[in-house]
Amino acid sequence: MSTGAPRDPTPHPHATAGEVRAAGADPKLANVLYHDWEARTYDEKWSISYDRRCVDYAVGRFRAATGGTGAHRHALELGCGTGFFLLNLMQGGIAERGSVTDLSPGMVEVALRNAASLGLSVDGRVCDAERIPYGDEGFDLVVGHAVLHHVPDVPAAMREVLRVLKPGGRFVFAGDPTRIGDFYARRLGRLTWWLTANATELAPSWRRPRPEPDESSRAAALEAVVDVHTFVPSELERMALGAGAADVRATTEELSAAVFGWPVRTFEAAVAADKLGRAWSMFAYRAWQQLSWVDANLLAKLLPRDLFYNVLITGRKPDSTAASEPG
Repeated sequence: MSTGAPRDPTPHPHATAGEVRAAGADPKLANVLYHDWEARTYDEKWSISYDRRCVDYAVGRFRAATGGTGAHRHALELGCGTGFFLLNLMQGGIAERGSVTDLSPGMVEVALRNAASLGLSVDGRVCDAERIPYGDEGFDLVVGHAVLHHVPDVPAAMREVLRVLKPGGRFVFAGDPTRIGDFYARRLGRLTWWLTANATELAPSWRRPRPEPDESSRAAALEAVVDVHTFVPSELERMALGAGAADVRATTEELSAAVFGWPVRTFEAAVAADKLGRAWSMFAYRAWQQLSWVDANLLAKLLPRDLFYNVLITGRKPDSTAASEPG
């Protein structure tokens, strides 16, 4: 009889019609089926790379959340996707060794393949963020990007994060939508889609082909149900504090950048790929960079944090000595 650890499930990119129906009422199943289906093309869809552009972006988010950088020996990523956040943080010197986890076997498979191609020391497991399959106090750092809004029980996930952190260890989560930011971003996206769809009726060569879903792409329909939460920054802080974290701080970013970026991404998804070349990509990226600078250096000093699109949160596991001192 084998006594080894249980094997992770294999990717399941082609959901059955029955599975898709069941996933409509089960956000965890929806996330597995949708992200297994999307894993192989996810980096292309979101313009993810592992070069200086995305290294700078990942390290910049870490610095925006924590106020610094620093090196950590062993980092865990929850909801790793294809590895974008942790692998780029490792390349930026934030962590020496990494462990990637995701509810989607397909995403873990791609993340490990990306890590191997970059020569990074990374292991991976398929896991639920509410039940992390690693022992107590094994990590110096836990990170995640655009993951908390997929997790049904965020307080349970926060408690697990603190369990696996070493005393004094830090967590950093970035890229989750605020409640107000999600409200305006989604409406801008819908308006842009409507305008682009009507415009391409007059110029059919610009219209992106939209094949009918078949057995290989049924899970695409689950994109509408994989997002579970939006966040008020102060409420997210209370969740982390309630789980036992110390030095908790939520910050937000992207207001003008989001108002620009959501219509741009929607437009790119709606028109034929061969109509938009490198010049367009560079224009969109540079404009987003400039507007992000305006948000961080001007608007953030004038406007409430709740108005911005992305929320980032960081905190620490209390040191053992501090935890044992009388209050």
